[in-house]
Amino acid sequence: MFDLLVLFVFLWLFAGAVRLALRVTWGIAKLIALILVVAALPVLIGCLLLTGGVLVLLPFAMVGGALGILRHCI
Repeated sequence: MFDLLVLFVFLWLFAGAVRLALRVTWGIAKLIALILVVAALPVLIGCLLLTGGVLVLLPFAMVGGALGILRHCI
């Protein structure tokens, strides 16, 4: 009977440790993704502007301007 109690407590603690590890890993993954997006987005925009990507960014700028005007009017 004592063996079953020890086994139950061990499994309960193991499940808690796995749950904690998954939470920590998910938090670290979100932090790394945020850092990559913050670092990569300006570099991507700069490279697009330097390589003639203005033609690619122009439609996005027009849609963004239209949305800004609509938001201001409402």
